[in-house]
This record gives sequence, structure tokens and C-alpha cells, in this order.
Amino acid sequence: MWLCNSSIGRKVIMSVSGLALILFLTFHGCMNVVALFSAEAYNQICELLGSNWYAIAATCALAALMCIHIIYAFILTFQNRKARGNNKYAITDKPKAVEWASQNMLVLGIIVFLGLILHLHDFWANMMWAELIGVDGQFSPTDGFGWIKYTFSNPVFAALYLVWIVAIWFHLTHGFWSALQTLGWSGHTWFLRWKCIGYIWSTVVMAMFAIVVIAFAVCPDCLGGVDGKVVPFWM
Repeated sequence: MWLCNSSIGRKVIMSVSGLALILFLTFHGCMNVVALFSAEAYNQICELLGSNWYAIAATCALAALMCIHIIYAFILTFQNRKARGNNKYAITDKPKAVEWASQNMLVLGIIVFLGLILHLHDFWANMMWAELIGVDGQFSPTDGFGWIKYTFSNPVFAALYLVWIVAIWFHLTHGFWSALQTLGWSGHTWFLRWKCIGYIWSTVVMAMFAIVVIAFAVCPDCLGGVDGKVVPFWM
């Protein structure tokens, strides 16, 4: 099958899986922002997305997409390095037109992967997995607000998550327009437009994640509402 056996096919698979993951990050970022305004509303979302069959199916599909994206990223990286052969040592100056992110996508991908493991340990294992096996930790599996507050009130974890978020931002700013270019949706006219849209989209999405981490690290007791009322964290 050409999707698996050809270089173009592998790039198409990586592009489609990458765009699907970007859509998931967009949804996840919007969901997380709810915790800034209402602990009750956020926990209702967590309960809705708990160990229900559709949430489990979506999690499995997401895990499959992530695995496919990571595997094909390594395949394409080593394929490109093999194609260059000894020529990769002949040139030491990096072209100015090539972005830093595009030159370091593998390194960024590794940082993103390590951050993902941390995230799964801190949240998924304590929430969906704990609910599936019927085990309660320090907080209820559906108390997402409690887990966010507990995790990001630790400055070490807050710093690690911010580094992870920055790495994802760099990864997305290149991956967004590169994926569209691979799929043929980025001609001469639209190349710069998609690039601009990608920067804006990536910045907005990752800013939603970052503001949650920073807000809970700075003033965790100011968030989530008071007496059931929705109160903006900046009030």
C-alpha cells in the first residue's frame, strides 16, 4: 500500500494524524480554561469524559494516532538522514530560510513525548484509569479541578509543564503548515497565509494551556469560583 511503502504516503499519514492531534489539543485547551472559572463545571466535563465507553473509545483512537505520528516521525527522520548519507557532515552552516523548529522537530518531538508521559502519570492515571479500576487517590477520579490544583501548585511540576507547552508550540508552528503543504492545500498563494494562521492558532491554543498552569501556580485558591458562583480568576 502506497501510504505505508512510499515516502509521500508516510508524510500523508503523519500529516493527517498531526492535524487530528491539533484538533484534540484545541478541544483540550478550551476544556482546561473552564477550570479557571468554575470548578463544578470543569468536574462535570471530567465526569462526562470519564470511563464512559465513548470516552474510552476516543482515548484509544487518540493513543493510536499518537503512536502512528511518533513512529512515522522516526521513520521519516532516519529515512531523510540515510538519504543524505555523508553529505550531512559536509555542510555546517544552516540555511537562514529554514526555521529553527523545522531543523529540530525530532528533538522537540522527544520533549513532547516525555511531557506526555508526565501528563499521563499526573492526570490520566489518576483519573480515567483510576475510575476504570475503581481506585481513589488523593482526590476522586472525577475531581479534575482538585488534580489540577494539586499538580500545578507544585512549582517544579508547573515549570516542567511550561517547558512542555513551549516545546509543543514550536512543534505546532512548523507542523501545522507543513502538514497542509504535504496534503497539497498550501500553494504559492496560501503558503504564507497558512503559516500565519498556524502561528496564531498554535499560540492561542498553547496560551490556553499555559495560562491554566501559571494561574494555578500563582494563586490556586483564587480559581474555580466561590460558593458555586463563577468568578473570573483575575477578580
